[in-house]
Amino acid sequence: MDDTTKLIKELTEVDGVPGHEREVRKKMEQLLGALTEELVKDRLGGVLGKKTGAENGPKILLAGHLDEIGFMVTHITSKGYLRFIQLGGWWPHNVLSQRVKVKTRKGEHLGIIGSKPPHALEKEEREKVMKLKDLYIDIGAKDEADAKAMGVRAGDWIVPASEFTTMRDGELWVAKALDNRAGCALAVEVLNRLQKTDHPNIVYGGATVQEEVGSRGAGTVAQLVEPDIAFALDVGIAYDTPGNESYPMTCNVGDGPLVMLFDATMIPHTGLRDLVMDTAEEIGINVQVDALAGGGTDAAKFHTNGIGCPSLVVGFATRYIHSHNSIMAKKDFEQAAELLVAVIKKLDRKTIAALLDQ
Repeated sequence: MDDTTKLIKELTEVDGVPGHEREVRKKMEQLLGALTEELVKDRLGGVLGKKTGAENGPKILLAGHLDEIGFMVTHITSKGYLRFIQLGGWWPHNVLSQRVKVKTRKGEHLGIIGSKPPHALEKEEREKVMKLKDLYIDIGAKDEADAKAMGVRAGDWIVPASEFTTMRDGELWVAKALDNRAGCALAVEVLNRLQKTDHPNIVYGGATVQEEVGSRGAGTVAQLVEPDIAFALDVGIAYDTPGNESYPMTCNVGDGPLVMLFDATMIPHTGLRDLVMDTAEEIGINVQVDALAGGGTDAAKFHTNGIGCPSLVVGFATRYIHSHNSIMAKKDFEQAAELLVAVIKKLDRKTIAALLDQ
């Protein structure tokens, strides 16, 4: 396993849902601390490493988000089953019978997401999507008192149980939390590559918190740094699976980094978008594009910070996001890092002033 794959494995196997990102943040602090001269943190848990290329250069923000989708315990039934709410967007049928980890003060417990068995469903129920409120988590407790003795209480958080693995001799990565530990890893990788080259700016690379519940940490990080340019590093949707043949976009796993042209929360700055696309063409990297009427990323908060901050989403086409197991290509990750380094090397004050006129 090469170093890049080890980095993704390390980050995806750490657990952290919105509001409970501490484990991931500590891992990122270790990684960023080895590559930058200073760690910068907000009060919600966002963390960035600062790397100065030119002392008076513009500030460039590169940020993934620490949190993955998960759940929170709301109460324990009299028979010891756990009811829960979602933290981030889930399609209920993705979670049926899946394993989860219930994280408590006294440690963690394996749980299975349960529902009525198919044999007990009425015909009408079989034809409907299950609702999360009708599901529960079985941790093997005998009753409510037993569950409490195990340390479980309302407010405890729940995360998918899924180990990192690869496909096609390591070309494809398979894991939970690629949304968005892949973005966190990309920030680390770009900072690592910048160790070996000059750049005319000050780069802040790292990750925000609570993106999956409304990009809350993006606002605090943007206020902390006040960047001149911002890149949200995140996954996008791959349309190379059965059922998407009629969709107008053609984002495929392994066909290059992904740039968002539009989403429900942000239209990227034209000058910055063109700079990235032109740079990709110059260095021979194919860039895929997508446009989504729904959903958004941390760029939603980055681009409206202060008097405005030209922002862009750069990431990777990824299969099965918001589930226990997603798939993305190592090649797309490596090319995204190469592209961002090339762009950052161009982002001096003169270049930024020019793109602002576009």
